[in-house]
Amino acid sequence: MGLLSRVEHEFVRPILRWARPSRHVRLAGIDISYRSELDGGGTEFGQQFIPFLKSRGMPKQKRAFEWCSGPGFIGFSMLGNGLCETLCLSDINPAAVSSCQHTVRVNKLSDRVSVYQSDNLKSIPRSEMWNLIVSNPPHFVDQYEGDIRAHDPDWRIHRNFFETVSDHLAVNGVIVLQENNRGSIVETFRPMIEQSGLEIFFTHGDYSTLTKESSFYFIGIGRRGRRPTWA
Repeated sequence: MGLLSRVEHEFVRPILRWARPSRHVRLAGIDISYRSELDGGGTEFGQQFIPFLKSRGMPKQKRAFEWCSGPGFIGFSMLGNGLCETLCLSDINPAAVSSCQHTVRVNKLSDRVSVYQSDNLKSIPRSEMWNLIVSNPPHFVDQYEGDIRAHDPDWRIHRNFFETVSDHLAVNGVIVLQENNRGSIVETFRPMIEQSGLEIFFTHGDYSTLTKESSFYFIGIGRRGRRPTWA
């Protein structure tokens, strides 16, 4: 990368991004202000979680967690739609965490929502236990290098999540991930899921081979032999 390109990438573009005005969205009665570079699809395809979970007849969950939350679009929408009683949000990006904290303050949700900055689950208190985990995590192993919203090198982020999530997953808890068939198939994740003592409960909307265009699918995961009725 040449000097001018490096200056543009490391200095000019970040300054221009932060000079843009914040965006605003209202999801299920919760007002969220955020910067566009923090949105990895949560305001668009991420909102498919709501009708999908309702269609499965999922009962209201005691505590939900949005992994790789960004500004928390999915989690806050679930809370506002009555799909969970309380909510936990976590992201590695301090700007995303700050956005979540702002939303909690503005909407007076401090008694129902916890927010953590954490590299995967490393900084999550051991006391945190979740009945439902949702996420629109990075979808690509070999594209979008440098974009933490989209790139998961060698699937390390997914792999580490599966290896450590059991410490926080309730006995009958369920993990529902939204993946992109342009970047993965269900079999991409099956070995790392099963090696972690978990099993796939269900899939929805997936294809057996990679697609040329983005096509989002759901994969439901939990402890081996502990599948609740709705899953």
